[in-house]
Amino acid sequence: MIEAIIFDFGDVFIDLNKQAIETEFRKLGLTAWHDDLDALNKEYEIGKIDELEFMQGFQKHLPNIELVDIRAAWNSILGDFPLYRLEFLQMIASKYRLFLLSNTDHTHIEKFEHKVGQTFARDFYSCFEKVYFSYEIGLRKPDENAFKYVINNHNLSPKKTLFIDDKKENTDVAERLGLQVWNLIPGTDDVTQIFDKKIIS
Repeated sequence: MIEAIIFDFGDVFIDLNKQAIETEFRKLGLTAWHDDLDALNKEYEIGKIDELEFMQGFQKHLPNIELVDIRAAWNSILGDFPLYRLEFLQMIASKYRLFLLSNTDHTHIEKFEHKVGQTFARDFYSCFEKVYFSYEIGLRKPDENAFKYVINNHNLSPKKTLFIDDKKENTDVAERLGLQVWNLIPGTDDVTQIFDKKIIS
């Protein structure tokens, strides 16, 4: 019997346009995604560096590009957040303990809130008992400590907790820790199909 659900954010609730971010950075002159950019992203996602340091890290590869343009390219990954997903969440909020656990950064969250508006963002956040962003807690999936952080903070029973994420590396770790999991496939699955697919009954 599932009592709690831990959701990922990107490609579960908000659609991510990975092609757009690649296209936008190519337009700025970034020919390849360098290893140091990957490391930079991970540092920013756990709050080790601030937004300026992150953007300046990109600027080393794009010396003639303004920070504001780098920021716009970085945010181009954020797609739509359909209203029906929020309504679904509001419908199940009284039946389960809900949590959000997302690998994300300050820039993307600020852009999301601006994009959907304060009311929508507030309605979304209010569905959860607690929202956990990696840049605020200093932990990111698939580090098992990120999962333990949520489980321990709320005395959750792993076997009665469902974790939903679009990345298999994350659901694999959660499963090893004893959680029930759904590795949602973007474009094929939708979070609102949770009952239709018999993920929970």
